[in-house]
Amino acid sequence: MDNLDVANKATILVVDDTPNNLALMSGLLKNQYKVKIANNGEKALKIAQADPLPDLILLDIMMPGLSGYDVIRELKAHPPTREIPVMFITAMSETEDERLGLELGAVDYITKPISPPILLARVETHLKIKRAADFLRDQNAFLEDEVNRRTREIQAIQDVTILAMASLAETRDNETGNHIRRTQHYVRLLANRLKTHPRFGYFLSEKTIELLFKSAPLHDIGKVGIPDHILLKPGRFTPEEFEIMKTHTTLGRDAILAAEKHLGMEVSFLDLAKEIAYYHQEKWDGSGYPTGASGDQIPISARLMAVADVYDALISRRPYKEGMPHDQAVEIMRQGRGSHFDPDVLDAFIALREDFRTVASTYADSDADLKRAVR
Repeated sequence: MDNLDVANKATILVVDDTPNNLALMSGLLKNQYKVKIANNGEKALKIAQADPLPDLILLDIMMPGLSGYDVIRELKAHPPTREIPVMFITAMSETEDERLGLELGAVDYITKPISPPILLARVETHLKIKRAADFLRDQNAFLEDEVNRRTREIQAIQDVTILAMASLAETRDNETGNHIRRTQHYVRLLANRLKTHPRFGYFLSEKTIELLFKSAPLHDIGKVGIPDHILLKPGRFTPEEFEIMKTHTTLGRDAILAAEKHLGMEVSFLDLAKEIAYYHQEKWDGSGYPTGASGDQIPISARLMAVADVYDALISRRPYKEGMPHDQAVEIMRQGRGSHFDPDVLDAFIALREDFRTVASTYADSDADLKRAVR
């Protein structure tokens, strides 16, 4: 027999405390299988737990030290050996003995004296079953890995799509620099702070918080539709210009809707992005835009974004203003509690104000902005 045939042979571990039984079993099996033997339960476990694992175990029950029942309990208790099929070969012929053996996880129960043809047939049957089970496990593992790989690819595509869309707005309004990066970190800080809050816990799952983080950069995507002479104006807007500027919320939502329409389907991961783009300029007291929504009519995602966006607007330089120091911005934010901002979201911001300062410093647009952030 060549080495390849030997390598392809199944390995069977025979466990029995009687030398004659070990010799008999080995003699029956050695021409078709690789055979390992153990004359007690302790040795059997050492062999069974060592690589390469046996493909099948033929196990006596009545042995000094560990019984066969003890051995199978130990095998089934550990993942590496849990799937090795065990056949009891025993002189214990009572129905209750067989019931217990099968209940403990044995695949078969053969009483002595054995019939060699029956034993060989059952061994081959259980090896075939094991090969099929191993194949299915390997296939399932492969499929699970493939699903995970595809999922990672889809998530990466989502991330790239969001960042690419957000970058369009950023390139139109280059004074904002790292604004989209700061705001997504602010939103995640707020969401994590509020995830155990009775008003927000039902919504702020770990998955939702991750989607909020990814979606936040799209809050100003609608600015791609605002004319440069308004978007980049180095001064205050006229009333007419401000009305045009206000349309960026609707333009942003509609841009995402148009993308979904082009695909012919709604894209669930963009649901929060649509909410944020459309509602983030609403105010708690109903004085915001575009709909004049108030209180809990405003989606939670947009309420979080409102706090993140306004804080960053206050500390950031714009064509028409310089950024203000962190502490001054915090005080202005505090004054908007219950009017501009959801009181509970604003309270979370106040509690997190030093974390906001850290984010602002980490993603500062310039040395001057960094100095303002740490003041």
